[in-house]
Amino acid sequence: MADETAKAQTAKPGGDTIFGKIIRKEIPANFVYEDDKCVAFPDISPQAPTHILVVPKKPIVSLSKAEEGDAALLGHLMIVAKKVAQDAGLTKGYRIVVNDGPDGGQSVYHIHIHVLGGRGMNWPPG
Repeated sequence: MADETAKAQTAKPGGDTIFGKIIRKEIPANFVYEDDKCVAFPDISPQAPTHILVVPKKPIVSLSKAEEGDAALLGHLMIVAKKVAQDAGLTKGYRIVVNDGPDGGQSVYHIHIHVLGGRGMNWPPG
């Protein structure tokens, strides 16, 4: 966890990201979902038995930088998160997380939703 916090504190917005390269299929990923608006794939550093990322193809830097015109896309990401959770068999529940900025733990500046499940989630998080 300390490594993730350190990455978030040093990550900078701007430019191409690993998610852009994954979306363009320059970096391989095992897509569990893809449509014209987004992709979903397992996180390479899972924080739960099931940890899937839902990433829009439009490169929005962070939730705090999203605009009113992004509302339909952001809603679509939530519906896709629900679908991938169902497809992953998370029948007892799951957690949805969106990190924003360094204090929020954001380490990749391309908005994405974490779908975490397969174990009980503690509260408060972090």
